[in-house]
Amino acid sequence: MQMNRREFLGQTVAGVTALAAASPLAVQAAEKPLEIIDTHTHFYDPTRPQGVPWPPKSDPLLYRKVLPADYRALKVPQPVAGTLVVEASVWVEDNQFILDLAKKDKFILGFAGNLKPGEAEFAANLKRFAADKIYRGIRVSGKVLADNLQNDAFVADLKRLMDLDLELDVNGPANTLPAIVEIAKKLPSLRIVINHLSNTRIDGKTVDAAWQENMEACAKQKRVYGKVSGLVEGTGRKDGTAPADAGFYQPQLDVMWRAFGQDKLVYASNWPVSERFAPIGTVQQIVHDYFSAKGSQALRAVFGGNAKAAYKWLKR
Repeated sequence: MQMNRREFLGQTVAGVTALAAASPLAVQAAEKPLEIIDTHTHFYDPTRPQGVPWPPKSDPLLYRKVLPADYRALKVPQPVAGTLVVEASVWVEDNQFILDLAKKDKFILGFAGNLKPGEAEFAANLKRFAADKIYRGIRVSGKVLADNLQNDAFVADLKRLMDLDLELDVNGPANTLPAIVEIAKKLPSLRIVINHLSNTRIDGKTVDAAWQENMEACAKQKRVYGKVSGLVEGTGRKDGTAPADAGFYQPQLDVMWRAFGQDKLVYASNWPVSERFAPIGTVQQIVHDYFSAKGSQALRAVFGGNAKAAYKWLKR
């Protein structure tokens, strides 16, 4: 069937109008797929002969086999292109477990391991694991960082990270944020990623003043990034009823946006831990709803682009 020019133009306009009336996710998908990199997941297998040190058997939700295939089977508004794993096991050999897992599954783009700076074995272990380009850094607790700022061996080991162009994930409460500022000044080339909004409490209304002040001080450091995670966890609603409305999390997200801007925020789910508070689809949608209002460039940076800068993971 032939179509004249007037009919063609009329159908084109109608199609554009329909697209504009569609949901933001549909419009975005029609323009260009959004590359989502989840920068915080945990994978483990309690059925191994040696079991796992975390999570405990007493945790019926988390104590199960959790692997990349399980993550990919989850229902989310938009597919995730890959993930950065953050190691929760204190066993040194579990660093190798994740690296071996990554060899079999290219969904794992990078890995922040679990090693203890300041220990005699740190340098050798770091050299061993960092030989694999999937190894992108390590995570430490904010308290450990704060307690060891004057420990020369500890700081020297963080410098080893910096010299290898690796990063440092830090997970701790607001009162440990000043330690991040101090170590960032001592090691200005070290990339640091603050986990889970530093575990601030989220009630939909108030912002902890000390948390805000300390987070803003961290953001002033050139290579300190903020991980947009821990939102539903911040509600404390362990029955899975964390609100799905992005407006509930806006007070804290506004602080992060003003402090870090669109170039130093990275998306993360903290799955499967986040599952205790809300489905992963809700976690993704909250972040999407907030940052889509900041424009397409900001949305793409937070969901994918900034992960490359923070972790320097390699395309596989």
